[in-house]
Amino acid sequence: MEKVKGIGGVFFRARDPAALTQWYKDMLGVDPAPSDMETPPWMTEGGVTVFAPFAEDTEYFPATQQVMINFRVADMDMMLAQLPAGGVEPFNEQTMDGIGRFAHILDPEGNAIELWEPVG
Repeated sequence: MEKVKGIGGVFFRARDPAALTQWYKDMLGVDPAPSDMETPPWMTEGGVTVFAPFAEDTEYFPATQQVMINFRVADMDMMLAQLPAGGVEPFNEQTMDGIGRFAHILDPEGNAIELWEPVG
């Protein structure tokens, strides 16, 4: 059986796509999608990717969202220290034994995002 190799993109609606694209670049280092053949795409580092449908009534992320993006980070302490300078306040910080550290943030349009520092 042929299998997919990973996530090729995440697509979602935004009230102000240009401003939100800039916020993701400034706050999280996610380069914008290429608009021509000369612009390189954002290149992620290899690592774990979790694909997990949640129960319809989950409270883990807002009911107004169908999807929550989880970004892997190498140094949670450094990430959490830099976000407040951009007006971003992390919440729901937790550690799961054997899995890693987590924190949630909101983007400027109110979308919850999960940050994850995997164990190891």
